[in-house]
Amino acid sequence: MRILGAICLTFISTAAAFGDSTGEQMRGDRAPDATIVISGLYAFSRFQQGLLESSDLKGNAEVKNLAALRAEEAARRDKKLKEIQDAIGAEPRVSKASPAGSSLVMPDDMDGPAYVRSFYAAQIPEYESTIGLLERYLRTPDNPALAAFAREQLPALRAQLQDAERTMADK
Repeated sequence: MRILGAICLTFISTAAAFGDSTGEQMRGDRAPDATIVISGLYAFSRFQQGLLESSDLKGNAEVKNLAALRAEEAARRDKKLKEIQDAIGAEPRVSKASPAGSSLVMPDDMDGPAYVRSFYAAQIPEYESTIGLLERYLRTPDNPALAAFAREQLPALRAQLQDAERTMADK
């Protein structure tokens, strides 16, 4: 009888542990809330500002012009985002990590096409991450103003991602 009881308890504890791990997976896949989305968009803006800073180091006119354009777009996006943030009272989480654009600082021997390819290559995962964040948020948004903002931003971000992929393939 004790053996049967021990087997039952083992089965129950194993099933409970399995249920817990499944729950953890589900929580990891849940849609981000407004604060996470706002934080992610600000981080993406910092990345785009970092692109501008690193492009100044290399002096490539094509890269500088595109980086300046993306930095301007980021500033406009941040201005709209700040209004939404203030309206909903969200406090974004600020990452202590260094700006992502600083990873673009290349050795002096990387010039010309190699630098341009690395410039575009650095953007692709950032765009994919930001687009994915907005798409996950839009599955179950918790704020109508932020949802509208995300819907407005997605087509532009997708187009910029495609431009970066196409340009990188051409270089």
